[in-house]
Amino acid sequence: MTDKAISPLRLRMIEDMEVRGFTACTQRGYLAAVRNFTAFLGRSPDQGDQEDLRRFQHHMRASGASAANMNNAVSALRFFFGVSLGRGDAAVGMTTVRQPQRLPVILSPEEVARLLDHAPGLKSRAALSLAYGAGLRASEVVSLKVSDIDSQRKVIRVEQGKGRKDRYAMLSDDLLDLLRDWWRAGREKGVMLPGGWLFPGQNPVNAMTTRQLSRIFHGAKDAAGIDKRVSLHTLRHCFATHLLEQKVDIRVIQVLLGHAKLNTTAHYSRVDSRTLKAVKSPLELLAAKKAKEKAS
Repeated sequence: MTDKAISPLRLRMIEDMEVRGFTACTQRGYLAAVRNFTAFLGRSPDQGDQEDLRRFQHHMRASGASAANMNNAVSALRFFFGVSLGRGDAAVGMTTVRQPQRLPVILSPEEVARLLDHAPGLKSRAALSLAYGAGLRASEVVSLKVSDIDSQRKVIRVEQGKGRKDRYAMLSDDLLDLLRDWWRAGREKGVMLPGGWLFPGQNPVNAMTTRQLSRIFHGAKDAAGIDKRVSLHTLRHCFATHLLEQKVDIRVIQVLLGHAKLNTTAHYSRVDSRTLKAVKSPLELLAAKKAKEKAS
């Protein structure tokens, strides 16, 4: 297929996504899905029909694609056919796939403390502490500016988080002290520009990237001797779970995390160790019964 054949379609789809305010990340994912469908089809994607889409979805499954990738492709192709082409083929030819429900791996408070202690420097420790201490996503941490830290009200302003929503996150005294230490150190190094990023990259004009922050996390995890399969996002999971274990109301946690639905936050109740500890195992009851019988 030639660029001449695809370019007008690609441009139209990009314009349709821009009109609807899709993020750059979503746009890249949608375009990649249409590109993969085009390669499978062997001709211009607008020449495909619902049977081609059905075959493409089966091809993805046979190739070992994850449920998340398959569902992303469904969303992208439904948009391309339904919006950009004004056709309903994808709505008929493709179906969403049920994703397996997995519980997040949670670090104990002691493990989190050990990980933060092994962060390579003040800047790294402050960034990772924000992810855990305020429950921020990686993209939210690196997007913060110095002006987003409201020390008077003890809150952090998160602008245009997931779902393009603004919200306020909590700011504890300990976290504020750590951020102040980093701000002073950054000023001395000349990397804190007026109105600039809280965590500048190598060039202070640009912010640290999520990839850089992820590398910092994994380096600290390895240095701390933590062998659990965790990622940077685990710190957000730990924030929610540890608050729940402290008996913080789940509706408060919902607000702090910026979840639109309580059901999303309620997911963490399944990893609340406090709930599990409160239940006596039948084995424990059996042992107690035997001990009582011996005593009598």
